[in-house]
Amino acid sequence: MKLSRYNGKLEDIDYLDFMMLDIYGSIRSVTIPKGHVSEKILEEGIGFDASNYGFADVDKSDMVAVPDLSSAFVEERPDGLILHTLCDVRTMDGGIFEFYPRNVVANTMKLLRELKIADDAKVLMELEFHVLEDVNYATDFAHSYYRLQSAEGIGPDYYDLPRFNIHRGYHRSYPDDRYFDLRNEMVNALTSIGIPIKYHHHEVGAAQLELEFDFLSVAEAADKVAIAKWVIRNIAKENEVFVTFMPKPINKTPGNGMHVHQYLEQDGQSLFTGEEMFGLSKMALHYTAGLLEHSLTGSLLSFTNPSTNSYKRLVPGYEAPVCATFAKASREAAVRIPGYLKKGDERIEYRTGDATANCHYMLTAMLLAGIDGINRKLDPVKAGYADAAGAENRRFPLNLHAVLDGLQTDYEYLEKVFPKAMIDLWTSVKRDEARHVYHAPTAEEYELYFNA
Repeated sequence: MKLSRYNGKLEDIDYLDFMMLDIYGSIRSVTIPKGHVSEKILEEGIGFDASNYGFADVDKSDMVAVPDLSSAFVEERPDGLILHTLCDVRTMDGGIFEFYPRNVVANTMKLLRELKIADDAKVLMELEFHVLEDVNYATDFAHSYYRLQSAEGIGPDYYDLPRFNIHRGYHRSYPDDRYFDLRNEMVNALTSIGIPIKYHHHEVGAAQLELEFDFLSVAEAADKVAIAKWVIRNIAKENEVFVTFMPKPINKTPGNGMHVHQYLEQDGQSLFTGEEMFGLSKMALHYTAGLLEHSLTGSLLSFTNPSTNSYKRLVPGYEAPVCATFAKASREAAVRIPGYLKKGDERIEYRTGDATANCHYMLTAMLLAGIDGINRKLDPVKAGYADAAGAENRRFPLNLHAVLDGLQTDYEYLEKVFPKAMIDLWTSVKRDEARHVYHAPTAEEYELYFNA
């Protein structure tokens, strides 16, 4: 995949590709040939049907996508140069469409500044995924199956021997790491368009990889994660392999999270460094308590872990947090303070989320939960979140229906940015997914109950 930064010269471009985000955070697009690219289109955008993106009713679905060329990058393809650009979305009368992911993040940052809490929020994203040489799956009334194959020892046929233990892949080097060159190709493509990758490595599970971003402002981070997932999938296809960001694609092996390191900032200085527990400030502790309180109800998890598969990952024994806890250096804590940081570099890491999330909604909900903790001066120590011994009494709701139940009762902290109609729409969409999955019998149930 040949990518480069946009140099501002539209005359060099053969196609202009408008990239829009749907309700799930996935990229959709409309492509305009060079002969129809005009200043009017750049300023006024194009109309589209938002109901097909999951956002609006059919009778209120006409929206306008306006390109944001600050996000633009160029792809060289055999049939010419394509200028890809993320878009903002407006209503037909020019108003802000409040449900649109980029608008949700922008409104959250505006709120953060209006409340005079901070002038920026910085996040570092860890993106985990699996690479597979072959994938087959199908489901119908009378059959359901999936079959996976990886050169690192996943699947019924092991074509590439010897192989390492499927639970001991962390930081494997080549030749054990079959995907080193593939990750380099992904990183080269991402960095060529301004997506900063600190490092990449093999993760714990066989066929499991990680790219770690550098710190970015929240809005930019959400945009770049969406683009990165699209780029990664395209490069995988070019290499004739498959990529999945599913939290738990393979049973009894480590799952894929999307950890978020974060801090609030004022005038370029972190507001999370202080003299309180673990070197954090009082603001950081209040923020942490907000994250954990709204995770414990399930409300925050409905945005950070919004799939049925999310709760196949959130099980004990795989470094995936299942309880409302915070601790230094512990990878089982929902909020971890990295132990390797120097004094003055303190931050928190929320380890619960995964990449089935709409990243814009996920980061927005996390910020709003943290802001609520700051406004209410919540104390994570008094709430018992630092007490590992009592963690089982603070276990998260661990299925999609349960977290959506939590969202229906614990949503006031979200309403300044997420309209109630948006919360209801999200709940409805995710309820449908949960019913689709939970009503279907599984192969494991046949094993257990067919001869009952």
